[in-house]
Amino acid sequence: MSQKKFKRHEKKYLITQKQYHELLDVLCQYMTPDKYHLSTIRNIYYDTDDYYMIRHSIEKPIYKEKIRIRSYRTVDSSKNVFVELKKKYNGIVYKSREEMPYQTACDFLDKKVKPFNTQIINEISYVLDYYKVLKPRIYISYKREAFLGKEDKNFRITFDTDIQWRDYDIDLTKEPYGYQILDDKYILMEVKTIMGLPRWLLDFLGYNQIYKQSFSKYGNAYKQLIAKKKEEKQYTEMIK
Repeated sequence: MSQKKFKRHEKKYLITQKQYHELLDVLCQYMTPDKYHLSTIRNIYYDTDDYYMIRHSIEKPIYKEKIRIRSYRTVDSSKNVFVELKKKYNGIVYKSREEMPYQTACDFLDKKVKPFNTQIINEISYVLDYYKVLKPRIYISYKREAFLGKEDKNFRITFDTDIQWRDYDIDLTKEPYGYQILDDKYILMEVKTIMGLPRWLLDFLGYNQIYKQSFSKYGNAYKQLIAKKKEEKQYTEMIK
């Protein structure tokens, strides 16, 4: 049975292709490919009509939350997906998720039809009721390579590339495509741990002068969406 609740620190770094290959040589001594080692992750982020949740998140408050549906493959209405509630408080990430068929997940988030009764479902329901109406707002996909600590199974490192978004055709039954978030010369590395970073990783980061960064896929997609709408408005006004 897959883990349903996570509590951890998440640190993000933008690294070059060269740094990625050098790190792999070191990393393989201490880590092993995890269950979803090579996958294309697909997400649908839910938000209010005015994108309040992501606008609030961008302001870097002490507490923030996101709701999404996630899949590791293209699905149909009967294939299982994860409904996830991701919260961050005072630098610590708390993630809860339940697995269910895609259509059931859509009915839950779109129509508030509870699929079953668990603590996690009730927790997500509370958030849905708090925001009154949440809608599928942005589809985000990316290719991920994931590793798990050989000794510490709570220590993970993931590498994300080909990060794309779109605010239309928001459907997990459709293949990934859209606007690129990250220049292809960079890779987004995420380090997920309950404890601190191991010495071998600290040494690598320090030697290569790689520093932690704030990077939100949904946040960057939203910023690009706003910039795109502004450009379209300016163009429309120009041709009037």
